[in-house]
Amino acid sequence: MKIIKLHNSQKTLIKKASNHNREAQQHLFEEHSPKMLGVCRQYVKDLHHAEDLLLQGFLKVFANLHTFKHEGSFEGWIRRIMVNTCISYLRKKNFVDLSDEEYVFNDVATENLENTSVEDIQKLIDQLPAGYKMVFNLYAIEGYKHSEISKKLGVSESTSKSQLFKARKLLQQNYIKMNRTVNGNK
Repeated sequence: MKIIKLHNSQKTLIKKASNHNREAQQHLFEEHSPKMLGVCRQYVKDLHHAEDLLLQGFLKVFANLHTFKHEGSFEGWIRRIMVNTCISYLRKKNFVDLSDEEYVFNDVATENLENTSVEDIQKLIDQLPAGYKMVFNLYAIEGYKHSEISKKLGVSESTSKSQLFKARKLLQQNYIKMNRTVNGNK
């Protein structure tokens, strides 16, 4: 059986999808949804909620596809929509509290991360309070600057920096606790 390519390039595929071609939209969804589910999952702990946000995000992608200018990465454009969809969801549900919660931080050295699985790291990130987690994801994973985070979340830059600092310290503490538990030391 001979396979015929339906779309010569991504630009053509995007144009067809923006003209409501369901086949082209399905192709774009299948191509990008696994990675974008990972993006949603970084912000939302529950897989079912992350899947819902993925679908909401793709509805926005297809509704606004005509605005994509082909000036940057298409995947980056979709990713930004997914991040904004997750932030909106968390804000609407009042899961984001960027108040300065007090956590006691111990001065501990970071241990070697080489033998830690991605799943374990994700579990540690999931344990962060929602505000810490959101700032951590935006800064460390998405690459936003504190000035951009402050605008996106409606907080001051110093609040963003403080939340990131506290998230890192809490991750560090929880990582060490996890290693002690795994190695039999409590």
